[in-house]
Amino acid sequence: MKLAGMASNRGRNLLNVADRAPGGAEFAVILTNDADAPVLDAAAERGIPTEVVERGGDSRRDHERRVVETLSGYEFDLVCLDGYMRVLSEVFLDETPTTLNVHPSLLPSFPGMDAWGDALEYGTKLVGCTVHVVTDAVAEDGSVVEDEVDGGPVITQEPVPVYEGDDREDLQDRVLYEGEFRAYPRAVKWFAEDRVTVDHETGQVSVAGDTGGPFPERRLLSNDYAADLRYGENPHQDAAVYADSTTEEASVVGADQLNEGARALSYNNYNDADGALNLVKEFDRPAAAVIKHTNPAGCATAETLADAYADALSTDAKSAFGGIVALNRECDAATAVQIIDSFKEVVVAPGYTDDALATLSEKENLRVLDVGENYDVEERLTEKKLVGGRLVQERDTQSLTREDLEVVTKREPTDEQVESMLFAWRTIKHVKSNAIVFASGTETVGVGAGQVSRVDAVDIAAMKAESDAEGKSAAGAVMASDAFFPFPDAVEKGIEAGIEAVIQPGGSKNDDAVVEAADEHDVAMVMTGQRAFRHD
Repeated sequence: MKLAGMASNRGRNLLNVADRAPGGAEFAVILTNDADAPVLDAAAERGIPTEVVERGGDSRRDHERRVVETLSGYEFDLVCLDGYMRVLSEVFLDETPTTLNVHPSLLPSFPGMDAWGDALEYGTKLVGCTVHVVTDAVAEDGSVVEDEVDGGPVITQEPVPVYEGDDREDLQDRVLYEGEFRAYPRAVKWFAEDRVTVDHETGQVSVAGDTGGPFPERRLLSNDYAADLRYGENPHQDAAVYADSTTEEASVVGADQLNEGARALSYNNYNDADGALNLVKEFDRPAAAVIKHTNPAGCATAETLADAYADALSTDAKSAFGGIVALNRECDAATAVQIIDSFKEVVVAPGYTDDALATLSEKENLRVLDVGENYDVEERLTEKKLVGGRLVQERDTQSLTREDLEVVTKREPTDEQVESMLFAWRTIKHVKSNAIVFASGTETVGVGAGQVSRVDAVDIAAMKAESDAEGKSAAGAVMASDAFFPFPDAVEKGIEAGIEAVIQPGGSKNDDAVVEAADEHDVAMVMTGQRAFRHD
């Protein structure tokens, strides 16, 4: 798509669009009505042709005829105004393609020349910008019809906050950089992709594909400041936590810290506690997990919470030192006594008995969080901020059953092995990839997390089971892998460690060789057909 730009001064929005080329759009020409306008040099530096039609003593419509004549030498499909200090009439608008303008407010609020000042005077807490179609606001006698200026159909808007202490310049800059620089390229992109339909009679605009759903065309997020944190991941990084007050699912952000006087959660505490909580939400039986650096040091389910915690801790008590404990049942006294037996940073649970809280409160710096009882998964999306953007995906809510498993080896897994496989699969979803989990019954035996080589992940899980697990070993355990095995070597490593069954997604071009290796050692293997990567 070819654009014609019109500006009277710096034309920063036009230059931003030129630099981004949204939807492949590019300027055929930029025109100004001031020969000294800075936009001329800036456009020339970008190789964009420029034209000047200076203001003269002629009438508004005569001036527009000169502009139309000047632009007639260029081919363009869309006109973009940016601080073009002239209200346009039918003389220009009837002779050119659709014309867009960006106004520095959320129309219909604060139209006119000083939207920033008007917003501050009114005391609004939210402003923004509006990209709209320019319509005729000139009366037959050439006068401006004020009520019709900035009154054309709205293409898109972008909200921008107003902060205490803002002055006109602060607000003007924020609206430009945080609002207009986002909204104008978005609108041009939609036009370049031929997705915009403007109904001038009704004033309605529709954008093909802009239908909402989990991944809408625009994501507008609003979180409320909750607290400053002592620092971020490292002491040289400042940090804060923001809360979504609409979340009803159990959350560490909305949790009550029960032991008054203990220091507040750190950035890493929040991150680890969130990971631990999400893991124990996987299970219906009493479950406990101990997390370090967002990876499980151990996880287990059992008939009682105290047994689940003991089994989780015994996977790797050494690594659990200074970790985060998450429970999916009210913490009782028997579990609390075990928790304080070694140093832990945070305990997360859906409530505490009086005796349990008294016991946990004996540890001065152990933070005790009550996250509420709603462990049902309700938030459906997860996201990660990137420099220049954001990744958004559906939450990994897969919950496999026995019927989802395809046995691919000669040996069938036993009922006990299937139970262990399903437990290991739910756990491995919360281990950083590449991930391997050894499990026996419904408790972890060894965890190999975050390796660039799947073989290395097996080696670590085996080493943890051999050296750090208390009262259990890899002998007779099952092995879970979060992705397929590209070669048989990782399976063979697990077999050397003593595993007797494997659960993995399958899908490698070497699946046959991997299955053959399992058959050679009389090991059962099932494939899920689903991967369980976790990279955050």
